[in-house]
Amino acid sequence: MREAGRIKREGDPVTGKIVKDEHGEPVRIPGTLKKVRAIGWYIREYGIAQISMNLVDITTTPVHMAFDEVCERARVRGIRVTGSELIGMIPLQAMLDAGKYFLRKQHRSVGIPDHEIIHIAVKSLGLDELTPFDPGKRIIEYLLENKNTPLINMTLTGFSRETASDSPAPGGGSVAAYVGALGASLGTMIANLTSQKRGWDSRWEEYSEWAEKGKEYYEALLNLVDQDTDAFNQIMNAFQLPKETSGEKIVRKNAIQTATLNAIEIPFRVMQTAFQSMEVIQAMAETGNPNSITDAGVGALCAATAVSGAYLNVLVNATGFDDKEAIRQILSEAEALEIQTKEKCRLIQKLVVEKISQGK
Repeated sequence: MREAGRIKREGDPVTGKIVKDEHGEPVRIPGTLKKVRAIGWYIREYGIAQISMNLVDITTTPVHMAFDEVCERARVRGIRVTGSELIGMIPLQAMLDAGKYFLRKQHRSVGIPDHEIIHIAVKSLGLDELTPFDPGKRIIEYLLENKNTPLINMTLTGFSRETASDSPAPGGGSVAAYVGALGASLGTMIANLTSQKRGWDSRWEEYSEWAEKGKEYYEALLNLVDQDTDAFNQIMNAFQLPKETSGEKIVRKNAIQTATLNAIEIPFRVMQTAFQSMEVIQAMAETGNPNSITDAGVGALCAATAVSGAYLNVLVNATGFDDKEAIRQILSEAEALEIQTKEKCRLIQKLVVEKISQGK
């Protein structure tokens, strides 16, 4: 420890101090945060201090850790952080990490929708205290999203109307994926509700993990809604290719086969994901909030419908694929998967009915 009277101190205890010893040589004392540059000053007319931070590597020091460290330094000095402001844009993952960090500190489930996690991050970081924070304009991925409205961004009414229109897409494949997403969402909802159930406080992490797993399933199924429609459109585009010359016929045929294989694989993935989501639904039927037992039953029916509906699409698209040997394995697995799904659905429904008859 150097004697204070012999050292001129400059810098910040959070990011490091630059000091000069008795010989005038600069010496750096490490701060508490790595890969961070910061400077602070006092704004006399407002009676507040401000810290400007540049996070050089957010994988080393993420936004929420830098914010929490400043809050702790302020607390030690008997003051508090009143808000923060983001200059520029931020990656989506950084905001999700921040939201989950604060949710865990509150002993709350992190398996909630992304927009809710981002809301928690904004509020916890105080990003809307000084100026409004619009995730659509401040989060990189959201700003770069395709301007064409995906099916999953439609309202419920809009999606149903688009399905009912004279357009062949979205069709049964996309609807099957969407129904599967609803089933997984119900399982996730039960896990989130259970994590907050009074008297079950010691198990919040267990149900938070189930909710996170359920969220992965319903997000994957939501993505497959548009992928199924895209797969259908690719087949239609391939059939519209010119076929006047022998060369054009070869190109067209290859394009049709490639698109058809994709149209087999997409609903097969719907089957796999919807079946996997039943793991969460079954667990919630067995150990989740008893007041949500019927939600588990409906979730299982949705998942089973998704599997059976997607299976029909696998079968019909397989008829247009020439290399039967190449898809033999997929067809075999798909058939077995539908049988397993029906059996699991029956088991969950039986459990639900028994719990209802026993008064939950």
